[in-house]
Amino acid sequence: MDERMVMGRYVAAQSWVHQLDPRAKLTAMVLFLIAVICADYSLELAVITAFSLVILMTSGIPLRRYGRASKPLWPLMAFMFLFYVLFEHNGDVWLSIGSFTVTSEGVLLGLYAVWRMLLLVCFTSILTFTTTPIELNLGLEAVLKPLKLIGVSPQQWTMMITIALRFIPTIFEEANKILKAQASRGADYEDLKLKEKGKLVVTLLVPVTVGAFRRAEELVMAMESRGYVLDAKRTSLRYLTWQGTDTLFILLFIVLTAGMIIL
Repeated sequence: MDERMVMGRYVAAQSWVHQLDPRAKLTAMVLFLIAVICADYSLELAVITAFSLVILMTSGIPLRRYGRASKPLWPLMAFMFLFYVLFEHNGDVWLSIGSFTVTSEGVLLGLYAVWRMLLLVCFTSILTFTTTPIELNLGLEAVLKPLKLIGVSPQQWTMMITIALRFIPTIFEEANKILKAQASRGADYEDLKLKEKGKLVVTLLVPVTVGAFRRAEELVMAMESRGYVLDAKRTSLRYLTWQGTDTLFILLFIVLTAGMIIL
């Protein structure tokens, strides 16, 4: 499970995307989200897909890793597709069995929804794949600094988001340990039926949750033992540097988003 679970993990590589300022990546992700939401037709989504593939292929990370990052959300994508197919009845009728009707509009909207989510998950994975936790922490804190004007602490939000991202592989590692412990006691999960595997997931929830809370408590104790105080004034070992490539990167996404809005 460690090798299959790639969401939230940094992948070391020497590419131009790795060298970008995390503030530029965060801003680009927001612009990309807006562009995907504004895209209504297959031509617009095809343009965004081609744009995304160019950046993903030059990021120094194999495309299959991005596909594996979206794998945990495949059931949600299937649910979204079925939701549109079952409840959208506009367009030409393709299949009608009693009260069950499949129309062209329902299938098309379902495909668009799955296409959008796949784009968002695969492309936004580039943020955690190409940004170290320290850089991501600094970038988030810099982007959220304007929240100070309304009395919100950017440091608190940055800490929560960073820990949440880093806990994703930790939770799966905890589940992997429990599965190995049960397998060592004779449990064979490869031959189980789908219903029995569903029951297995339920039995994993309690020990995984307990393990996650234990890890969180250990993290808090480690931070306190090192003198960490929330919202305290502190200096940083590393400072972010904005370069020309960061500006160019943002401009590309501004053009893409503006084009989707205009279309």
